[in-house]
Amino acid sequence: MKKYKEVSIDPTTQKMYERAQELGIETVWERLEKQQPQCGYGLLGICCRNCMMGPCRINPFGGEPKRGVCGADADTIVARNLLRMIAAGAAAHSDHGRHVALTLLVAAEMAEKFKKEGKPVLELDNMASNTLPYQVRDPEKLKAVAKRLGIETEGKSIRELAKEVAEVALNDFGKQDEEPLAFLKAYLNPKTYEIFEKAAEKAGMPWFENGILPRSIDREIVESLHRTHIGTDHDPVSILLHGLKTALGDAWGGSLIATELQDVLFGTPKVIKAEANLGVLKEDYVNIVVHGHEPVLSEKIVEAAQDPELIELAQKLGAKGINVVGMCCTGLEVLMRHGIPIAGNFLQQEMAIVTGAVEAMVVDVQCIMPATVDVARCFHTKIIDTSPIATFPGAIHIKFDERRADEIAKEIVRTAVENFPNRSKQRVEIPKEKMSGYVGFSVEAILEHFGGTLKPIEEAIVEGKIKGVAGLVGCNNPKVKQDHNHIKIANELMKRDVLLVGTGCWATAAMKYGIFLPEYADTENVGPGLREFAKEWGIPPALNMGSCVDCTRILVLADLVARDLNVPISALPVVGSAPEAMTEKAVSIGTYFVASGITTHLGVVPPVLGGPKVVKILTQDLYDIVGAAFIVEPDPYKAAKLMYEHIMKKRKELGI
Repeated sequence: MKKYKEVSIDPTTQKMYERAQELGIETVWERLEKQQPQCGYGLLGICCRNCMMGPCRINPFGGEPKRGVCGADADTIVARNLLRMIAAGAAAHSDHGRHVALTLLVAAEMAEKFKKEGKPVLELDNMASNTLPYQVRDPEKLKAVAKRLGIETEGKSIRELAKEVAEVALNDFGKQDEEPLAFLKAYLNPKTYEIFEKAAEKAGMPWFENGILPRSIDREIVESLHRTHIGTDHDPVSILLHGLKTALGDAWGGSLIATELQDVLFGTPKVIKAEANLGVLKEDYVNIVVHGHEPVLSEKIVEAAQDPELIELAQKLGAKGINVVGMCCTGLEVLMRHGIPIAGNFLQQEMAIVTGAVEAMVVDVQCIMPATVDVARCFHTKIIDTSPIATFPGAIHIKFDERRADEIAKEIVRTAVENFPNRSKQRVEIPKEKMSGYVGFSVEAILEHFGGTLKPIEEAIVEGKIKGVAGLVGCNNPKVKQDHNHIKIANELMKRDVLLVGTGCWATAAMKYGIFLPEYADTENVGPGLREFAKEWGIPPALNMGSCVDCTRILVLADLVARDLNVPISALPVVGSAPEAMTEKAVSIGTYFVASGITTHLGVVPPVLGGPKVVKILTQDLYDIVGAAFIVEPDPYKAAKLMYEHIMKKRKELGI
């Protein structure tokens, strides 16, 4: 058994972990311990299960076997395994984007149908009618996206524009021509675009038509699986180049579509103050945790929880009201737009249930442990799954349908409310710790804060007040003490006057430790230049840009700076980091950061060390191909030093 201080630096997680041990509840840390020792071949990436002649493994010490049954060597096997991870990660985020695009299309078609039927409803053309399950909350963002895509906006209703934008987005998923993605062409600056075009030629693979520019999102993912099928692609360089292409389809396609169209449907985030950590749960309220990644569901849960009839029911059953809180990235979505408090990041999902105060955990897709159902059985908590592609044995299944969104959301909230009397008050133990912070730093909110331009940031970088920018993103991983690397790397970079922007579980970690408060600039963890800049502009020294799918906001921000300076993204003093990487999505995100020109640190070693040629390509050769590469370093202090050195190298190359 681990001691509570070994699993996390978060006091709420420590308390709930200790409580789980006392109650005999198995958590993620015990399950990790039971897996030890983990397969050495798997950790190095040199095992292959891609056909039934295997599984095959390669001797990591140079002896036999040196090849699999088919003849694949270590580098081919490692590259194939990595490409499959990238493809799965790209599929997860891109399918999220598809769901949002389909929701926008459904909303536009419903508005059109209602109008044809002559229903007495208001604002159908502007999609602001409360009879629609989903409305366009940010029509100006919709127009801006349409203009980028080359869609004529003059004289068209919001309904017409919504339909056209949704159709262009959906076409990027399945089109069959050789042209690059419409969204990529619309958003990417020419200097970086040119690097994508020439990347394959630089890598010695000129037959890659259009270099590493993705043609369609689904096509690149399918081709990833085809290439890695037995007897297809055996060259690790070719395999990894397609990995870059697949990841870029996620970055400038699926994930970008998700972020942009979520802003259209639910509103572009603006700067607001909110709270984080398990202390946001309320003892006398019905507590509903929304967990997963897609705000198509969580937005409606937030709305339904405000229904007077359901609040009255909660009060009749002895509660003071209904308290919705977030977990993981769907929590960040409603945090960014509505200030809904977030209870925690990935490794706190079981801990939230262990408080004994959660009536329902409502889940959609991604990063939801099936073990939540087992932990919930120890309490009164109901796990409610809602997606046809994410079913949890033992959970209550309430299938979500966008056309009946309001009705279903109310059913889910009612289920939670009616569960309140089943709570054992004697078993409730909610940690008191919570922290506030400013969130909602979308690209648009940042531009608005700085007077419609990024020049204040750019000038501060040129003057040296800010040395550069680091994009910190990513997961928790139980192999790393929860939040430890997130916070240590953040502090070490801020001490060196590096402005931070971030998303995902890193953002939740940073918020729990007060990093998103302007007064954090006055601490010893922030250098004098960054402190001066933050205080001058009234911002925290780190900016929360949203969920993990919103990593594209970081790319768009970098692209805007690159346009201003007339350079590719790879020329900027910018780095990325996933200090506690865990998911296949993190592999895709890291790859698309690097492919886009942002050298990126990984704090957890990916399963590639068994392929020395692959390691060399990823950590060295990619500098010559796309202008960026991976830094792999588990030690947070060494990692921060390496990231800072890269920033200073880029400053020198720019002559600043």
